[in-house]
Amino acid sequence: MDDRQLLRYSRHLLLDEIGIEGQQKLLAAHALILGAGGLGSPAALYLASAGVGRLTLVDDDSVDLTNLQRQIMHTEARVGQPKVDSARQAVAALNADIKLRTVATRADDALLGELVADADVVLDCSDNFATRHALNRACVRHARPLVSGAAIGFDGQVSVYDPRQPGAPCYACVFPPSQAAPEVACATMGVFAPLVGIVGTLQAAEALKLLCDIGTSLSGRLLMIDTRRAEFSEIRLQRQADCSVCGPDRPAS
Repeated sequence: MDDRQLLRYSRHLLLDEIGIEGQQKLLAAHALILGAGGLGSPAALYLASAGVGRLTLVDDDSVDLTNLQRQIMHTEARVGQPKVDSARQAVAALNADIKLRTVATRADDALLGELVADADVVLDCSDNFATRHALNRACVRHARPLVSGAAIGFDGQVSVYDPRQPGAPCYACVFPPSQAAPEVACATMGVFAPLVGIVGTLQAAEALKLLCDIGTSLSGRLLMIDTRRAEFSEIRLQRQADCSVCGPDRPAS
C-alpha cells in the first residue's frame, strides 16, 4: 500500500483482526455482485469504500424514479440510465482506485459460471428465485462462498452458503428448486426503505469477513430481520443429503 492508501484505510488498519495484512487481502480481492438495486447499492458502496480491489456488477435494468426510495447508489439525474452505468459513477466518486467491471445483461448459466469462477466471493442481491438458484449452482460448482440477502415489506434475511465448508448447506438445501415458491416483488408488495440498507450492509460485512478470514460467518445460519419490531432472530440450517445441487447424487458438472 502507498501512503495515500495507508491513510485512506487507516481505520481498518487499527483493527487487530484486519490490520495491514487484511487490508492487502481486500485490495487484492474480487467480489461479484448480482444486482444493482436495493441490496446491491449498499453492498457495492461498502465493498468499494472498504477497498475491495475488483468488483463485478451485473444488472440488466435501468434506473427508474420508483427505485430512488431505497436504491441509494442511484440519483434523480441518472433516471433512465442503465443501473450498471449509474453504479460506475457512484463507485468512481467514492473510490477511484476500484476496478469495476459492469455487465448489463441478464446472466445465464454459462455467464454465471464464467463470472463466479473468477471471483473470490459472490453476493446475491437479485430479486427472483430462478436467478438465485442459477447463481447457487455456479457457486457450488466452483466452490465460491455465496452471501445471500433478501428483503420484502418489513422483513429481510441474510445467510452465507459456503461450499468450501464440509457439511455446509447450499441455497437449494434451504429453498429446494423443486418446490414452487410465489414470486413477490417490491412493485406489488412494497418494501421499507431502510430494510434493504440493513440487509445489503450485512451482506457487505459478511463478504469482507470472508475475504479477510475473520470472525464467524453466517454459514449454516439464516438471520431473520423484522424491522417492525426491530428484532433479529436466527434459524439453524442443515445440509440436505438429497439436495439436487450439492448432494452426492447431483448431476456431474
